[in-house]
Amino acid sequence: MTATRPGARSTRSGLRLAVACALALTGLARAAEFQHGTVVRVAQIYLSPDQTSAKLAEIDRGREIIILETTSQWVHVEANLTEERTVTGWVLDKGVVRASTPNGDKILFGEGVDSEDQASRRHGRNGAAQDAMRLYYSAAEYFPSSPLAAEAMYRSADIRWQLEKADVSSRPSAHERESFLREGMEEKYMKEVIKKFPGTKWADLAAFKLIDNKLCGDWQGNSKCPVKESEMYEKYVADHPQSPAVAQALYDAAWRWAALIEIYKTEDEPKKSDEAKTRAISLAQKVASQSGPSDWVTRAQRLLYLIDQGIPTYGNVTQ
Repeated sequence: MTATRPGARSTRSGLRLAVACALALTGLARAAEFQHGTVVRVAQIYLSPDQTSAKLAEIDRGREIIILETTSQWVHVEANLTEERTVTGWVLDKGVVRASTPNGDKILFGEGVDSEDQASRRHGRNGAAQDAMRLYYSAAEYFPSSPLAAEAMYRSADIRWQLEKADVSSRPSAHERESFLREGMEEKYMKEVIKKFPGTKWADLAAFKLIDNKLCGDWQGNSKCPVKESEMYEKYVADHPQSPAVAQALYDAAWRWAALIEIYKTEDEPKKSDEAKTRAISLAQKVASQSGPSDWVTRAQRLLYLIDQGIPTYGNVTQ
């Protein structure tokens, strides 16, 4: 057996790596050459540009496609059916929205709204929420200068956040007191809204959502969590004074200070209980004094009434 010199092995490994990188870059460059788009209907993928040919798969609304070539009625595409599965075939050139499609941003956004409405119905279309999430994202991605882009990206991130929050909340770790002991929602998409559309109300709303991951699970009757959470909400208001979520953030902080009135009593801290009452009233009054109809305004009025009546807002205290 002939021994292989270490240097030779290293050279061959380097060569293989270089070839692999070159192929990857070639693939990326090839993809960049082609137009991208998405579909606003469930589209059949055929083996050839003929409806009598074999059906390979279906493309769901909002799934990305790479357009390889077109004919008068057909589009040859590479379609991302899932995160792991890609299929190449032909689809009818109907409902295919490209960056060059007139009013394409409105079309994708409108289809997203319709899918979101379907998701909210009791017997709505299966997978409609995921469809809306993809459609909104496509509207922002393909039409970044559109007046709808920021809202579309936020709506997409918000749907994803809600779906993940429902899943996270169903796990045993959701009841852990400390936030770092439980699983949180993926923050990448909310942070993308903040990065791409800074200074907008959609960036403010995305920042508000991120607070969810810092909240405790079960307080377990301990004052540490509501104090920390109240401070986070108050800091949010200071950092985002023009946010549409200001009233909600103030209410969330006020409600926690109201809860602390009783929690401090169980910890034999009467002075802190009185201080919590003062903080709760001050914050609730800020919300209640806001003009215009708002659920948070009326909820703040209710909270002030409960505090004034000495009715506990936390725990199982019965009077």
